Amino acid sequence: MHGRHPSAIIRAVHQSSRKDQAMGWFTNPAAKTASTPTEAIWAICPACKAYVPQAEWNNDLRVCPRCDYHDRLTCRQRVAQICDSGSFSEINATVSVRDPLKFADASGAYADKAQAAVKKTGEGEAILTGTALIDGIPVVIGVMDFRFLGGSLASGTGERILLAAEAALQQRRPLILFSASGGARMHEGIISLMQMAKTCAAISRLQQARIPYLSVLTDPTTGGVSASYAMVGDINIAEPKALIGFAGRRVIEQTIKQQLPDDFQTAEYLLEHGFVDHIVHRGAMKSFLAQVLRYASHR
Repeated sequence: MHGRHPSAIIRAVHQSSRKDQAMGWFTNPAAKTASTPTEAIWAICPACKAYVPQAEWNNDLRVCPRCDYHDRLTCRQRVAQICDSGSFSEINATVSVRDPLKFADASGAYADKAQAAVKKTGEGEAILTGTALIDGIPVVIGVMDFRFLGGSLASGTGERILLAAEAALQQRRPLILFSASGGARMHEGIISLMQMAKTCAAISRLQQARIPYLSVLTDPTTGGVSASYAMVGDINIAEPKALIGFAGRRVIEQTIKQQLPDDFQTAEYLLEHGFVDHIVHRGAMKSFLAQVLRYASHR
């Protein structure tokens, strides 16, 4: 798919009148009562620092109506947005975080950090996998959660992706993976790096069986995840302005002794250079995926 001319950025249609009405909220937020905390009423955009009513922020899928910044979603929020209501059924929940090296450093034991991540997110690993319907089309879906140790790729994460790919192969359902990751989980050493090859091998089996694999890159998709399964989709899709890359800007600039473009490692830069096939606004993502799935499934 990457040999084609990149498609135009696909954006959801927003009514201008709604934006104009919303703009009045940013500079003069209503005074809160003593019994109501600010965060219960307002969301603050991480990019432009605009105040947005919390209900509007959630209804707009955590996309800023002022600057169009796409804030990060939890894996459950993403599933609720993408999958048909009540259709998602979790699989591989028994595959949880592991500590094969009994790793510990000056900041503490990996096992303690992993349990803290489980408690914080309510998830057993950095990716949630399951079967679902998207506009009535059966799929296997996996969604990474950046809150879980930076969405890092480890043995449990890789195993869940492998099992999801096997489920897609057995049921002949398209596989969709949403990436949000800082890369391989250093606490598991070479075992985490091995997941790059393991997941790519699983995806390769799908491609040999002509089962579609759609990769959706969200902010951020970096490190070992960007260097493995996230970039080998039959179609690679990104959210606007998502950070996508392997090494960090500072490391690259120090290595090559050159200054990188301001938009380097953004979704738009990768689209221009042929590494991403589409940029899709979050509000249009479900309908876009359904359109691609219907085409791939000859529906």
